Amino acid sequence: MKIPFLNRPATVSVLRLQGAIGMSSRGGGGLSDAAIAPVMERAFKRRKPVAVALVVNSPGGSPVQSSLIGARIRRLSQEHDVPVHAFVEDVAASGGYWLASSADYIWADESSVLGSIGVIAAGFGFSDLIGRYGIERRVHTAGQSKSMLDPFRPEKPEDVERLQRLLEPIHEAFKAQIRARRGNRLPQDRDLFTGEIWTGRQAVELGLADGIAHLVPKMRELYGKDIRFQSYGQKTSLLRRFGLSADEVVDSLQERAAFSRFGAGG
Repeated sequence: MKIPFLNRPATVSVLRLQGAIGMSSRGGGGLSDAAIAPVMERAFKRRKPVAVALVVNSPGGSPVQSSLIGARIRRLSQEHDVPVHAFVEDVAASGGYWLASSADYIWADESSVLGSIGVIAAGFGFSDLIGRYGIERRVHTAGQSKSMLDPFRPEKPEDVERLQRLLEPIHEAFKAQIRARRGNRLPQDRDLFTGEIWTGRQAVELGLADGIAHLVPKMRELYGKDIRFQSYGQKTSLLRRFGLSADEVVDSLQERAAFSRFGAGG
């Protein structure tokens, strides 16, 4: 005889981490710690899951938001004694891989793209363009570094040096995260922190992932064929669903551009 509630199958919480990290500040599809925190709390607490499965599909974004979300994943995992598995879909690059590395195990598809363990700052220079049209740039600051890397002025070597001094410690923090989470699974004779990307199979061979696997069969293999899956994810705004907001269109285009760097659609 089955007793209700006592014989209920074990539950795996499925938490989708989709989109560029920290890119949207207007309630769109981007990931941020503030936006995803309530969803994460429910995923780890409700129905006492035997595991949390992260479905990661992100080209990266803000290093701070990546760190905050990753730290929250670890904190909740330890508080509730719940193992975490990351399943990479198309892309887990840069900050997306930071999120995946917060799991205890990383699984990928053969064609997934992982890695890009580096930091980038990019922009445009328009000084020649405005000069060609007789436009004069006027900037007045209090503080000599306030107009650093002004796109309408020629690039200065000292500004590039300042930027590099900002990028290096962020890169070091990223490397420390991956070393701490992947440990002795990483090869000691190869530098994996150059910003290079790899396919799923290559990532497994390099210790950046633990195997080639898909969510449902892998979770049933590990936790039993009768387990139940409970999905959690950010709510999509009504305007975003119907494409009625210009801000949301811009966010979507930016996100697609970020995904396209890795040959994947947003």
